[in-house]
Amino acid sequence: MINTLSPNPSPVHGGGERASAGVGSIQAVLFDLDGTFADTAPDLAAALNFTRASRNLPPLPLSVLRPQASHGAAGLLKTGMGITPEMPGFAELRDIFLEHYASHICVHTELFNGMAELVESLEKNNIKWGIVTNKPHRYTLPLMQELGYADRASFLVSGDTCSNAKPHPEPLLHACRLISASPMDCLYLGDDLRDMQAANAAMMQGIIAHYGYIDANANLETWNARAIIDHPMELLGLIAL
Repeated sequence: MINTLSPNPSPVHGGGERASAGVGSIQAVLFDLDGTFADTAPDLAAALNFTRASRNLPPLPLSVLRPQASHGAAGLLKTGMGITPEMPGFAELRDIFLEHYASHICVHTELFNGMAELVESLEKNNIKWGIVTNKPHRYTLPLMQELGYADRASFLVSGDTCSNAKPHPEPLLHACRLISASPMDCLYLGDDLRDMQAANAAMMQGIIAHYGYIDANANLETWNARAIIDHPMELLGLIAL
């Protein structure tokens, strides 16, 4: 059950009584992209395994790579290649990864189950929605175009749109300015700690997409989120339609 708002809310997990606990009039919903709006892990994992193959390494299963999909090339290369940005050879492996991903950006990627219905409901109720992601614009735009949602989104804020990326609040605040909405009248749905950190810093209600790329060991109670949802359509229970 979702409790009423408090100054420092503890996240409340989804359940059957969710729909009775709206949080007031919401002007817009901001979505993280990877692991929240779309299931991009299969194509990201394919790029990582292509990179491994370039070094004669066998592929890793998607189950191993999925929890790192929200952390981009750096997170996947650390898990799959044991290399970090400060180590020699990182740039070369990153370029192999990104080149493959760019040319195979939407082979197996699809919206999470229920996301299409959620977006349709938001649009029918004149609630604006858009993407705020740390994914660079050169991947965000073509991916959203391939998915068929680039022109429907009210904004696409990428990791390089602003001077700072999440967990800094600037991208979320920039999205609000684009649609002339108050951050306090918006929700941000994401599957990573930095998403909730950015939402809190922007004075926005952060909602955890528990269906996304969250590590089994993550302590969600420390993320200072407003609520946790297990399915995209549960978000409607947080909005007074």
